Amino acid sequence: MDDPATSPMPDAGSQAVSAPAVSSYAPPPTRPTQKGPRGIRFDFNHGARITLSEGEWRVRLSDLETGNIIFETQGRATAINSTKRYFIPFRIEIWEKETLVFTHDYDARGQNVLIQFPVGTLGDVIGWFPYAVKFQARHGCRLTCAMSAEIMPLFRDAYPEIDFITAEEARHARYYASYVLGLFFDDEERVFQPCDFRLVGLHRTAGYILGVDPEEQPPRLAIAAEERPCPEPYVCIAVQSSAQAKYWNNPFGWQAVVAFLRACGLRVICIDQKPVHGQGLVWTHIPHGADDETGDRPLAERVRWLRHAECFVGLSSGLSWLAWAAGTPVVMISGFTHPVNEFATPYRVINYHACNACWNDPRHRFDHKDFLWCPRLKDTPRQFECTRLITPAQVIATLKRVPAIAARAAADPGGDAQTDTKFASQWEKTP
Repeated sequence: MDDPATSPMPDAGSQAVSAPAVSSYAPPPTRPTQKGPRGIRFDFNHGARITLSEGEWRVRLSDLETGNIIFETQGRATAINSTKRYFIPFRIEIWEKETLVFTHDYDARGQNVLIQFPVGTLGDVIGWFPYAVKFQARHGCRLTCAMSAEIMPLFRDAYPEIDFITAEEARHARYYASYVLGLFFDDEERVFQPCDFRLVGLHRTAGYILGVDPEEQPPRLAIAAEERPCPEPYVCIAVQSSAQAKYWNNPFGWQAVVAFLRACGLRVICIDQKPVHGQGLVWTHIPHGADDETGDRPLAERVRWLRHAECFVGLSSGLSWLAWAAGTPVVMISGFTHPVNEFATPYRVINYHACNACWNDPRHRFDHKDFLWCPRLKDTPRQFECTRLITPAQVIATLKRVPAIAARAAADPGGDAQTDTKFASQWEKTP
């Protein structure tokens, strides 16, 4: 994920802001949007911002929550932007010579506030959106959320009290305050986030950025619970992702799992965007035996498949987050992330005997351009062992704890559903 655009105003403090500007986020207006006396202008768009006309001024920024003075300066005509861009309940105090002429405590009640989400990502937005809802509930603001037009239909009708716009539309609007949600890999000075997302979890970082309770909760989805897409019982799977580290790299894994589910009398529906995906010499195909429902289809169709599924089997990817939001039991196969990184599921599959959780290790910077990123073991025989050593037997055992799957397996004792040996063990014996 990319870092957000920064304001052209100078920063209050000595810390440098090095995050590159990207077009997917709307920058704040050049001038602060709120008017005070004596030509003072201020707002809280990407931090506290103040502009002052000619005069002899003293400006102080304080944190109302901690009681700390976080910046103070004197000058004539000047512009100030706080170093920190995440939510802080600022107090602004301005003196002209020795006379206090303006005080303002952050108060978003009834004010227009913008929260920007990145485009080109599904799971992050699903995980972060509930924290924007919490922000509105806490502050009583008129909230606008800027996000991809493809994702808006998931939420719009479920949250009529929130306005939804695209990033381009956000460029032409004026707000009392605005915040940008993202994964800030190189934010060593904690400019955009109060704590490293790799330590608190991909979704919970939004709670810290917005200053609300970081406890997770799935969003409401606006997609109606339409009739079943097929009459037979089925399980949804998704095997593709954006980097090889995210895949289940056991070469026999999906074959065994699909065979097990079919032996339980279930159809297996693949709902990936692409039936084949990869790079260079490494490509992953839809598993044999799975029904192909891949393609560039509306997210509403994906939600309909998920809501009627017995469960979803997938990776640390956007479709797992969508299944979580849809209320579907999620069997998540992931080794490159630590379980803290995603939503809680009782069906998480990880092998701690293998190298694991490099994504959540701040010592390793994820390289979006390297499809074969494996920071600790790349170009060794142990590359991608985090998921290669997750066996079919481990995943099948986890599936048997999902109530709907357990019932089917128990209904056929000694029969085709008892496939741990029939399928999983034979793969494990293969060199």
